[in-house]
Amino acid sequence: MRRCGACEHWEPAGAPACERCAGLVDAIVEEGWRAYLEREFGTPAPPDERLIAEMVAEEPDKHPWRVVDAAYDRLTCPECGGRLSRGPATCASCNLADGFRYSAVEIDRPGVPPGNEHALRVNVAVTRRPDGVSAPEVLLRRLSLPVLLDGLLPTRAQAQATKAAANDGASEAELAALVYGAWGRG
Repeated sequence: MRRCGACEHWEPAGAPACERCAGLVDAIVEEGWRAYLEREFGTPAPPDERLIAEMVAEEPDKHPWRVVDAAYDRLTCPECGGRLSRGPATCASCNLADGFRYSAVEIDRPGVPPGNEHALRVNVAVTRRPDGVSAPEVLLRRLSLPVLLDGLLPTRAQAQATKAAANDGASEAELAALVYGAWGRG
C-alpha cells in the first residue's frame, strides 16, 4: 500500500473527495475496459467505443464487472444527464443500471482469496456512487479499497465487527485501525 501524495490516505481510500484517489478508483474500471477492447477488438481505443458500450450495457451478465462499469461510464443517462449508473439516488434510470451492474461476471484475480473480487466490486461501486449510501458505509467501503487491492479479504467476523463499529459511529481513525490492522495491514 502507498500513501496518496494529495490526501495522505492509503491509495485510493481518499476517493471520492480526493481527485487523485478518485482517478485511481476509476482506473481500476478503465484498465478492465482497455484490456477487453484489446482482447475483443484488437485495439484499446476503437473508433466505435460508444456502440461497444451500448452492446455491453444491453447484456451485462455476459461481461466482467469492470467492463460493464466502464461501458456505463461511456453512456449518458436519459433522465439525469450524467454517466449512466452514477447519478443521484433519485434517478430511476441510474438506479436501474446500478442494479444491473451486479449481474456482471466476477472472476477473482490470481492469488487472492475467493470473494475478494466481489468485495472489490462492491466497494468500487459505492465509492464511485456514494449518493444514497450512508456516510459510515461510504467511509468503510473506501477505507477497505487498499486492503482489497492488495489481495486481502477480511474474515466474516472481521467484516461484521468493522461494520458494527461504523454503524456505532466509530471515527475514521478507529475504522482505519480496524481495516488496516485487524484485516492484515498495520
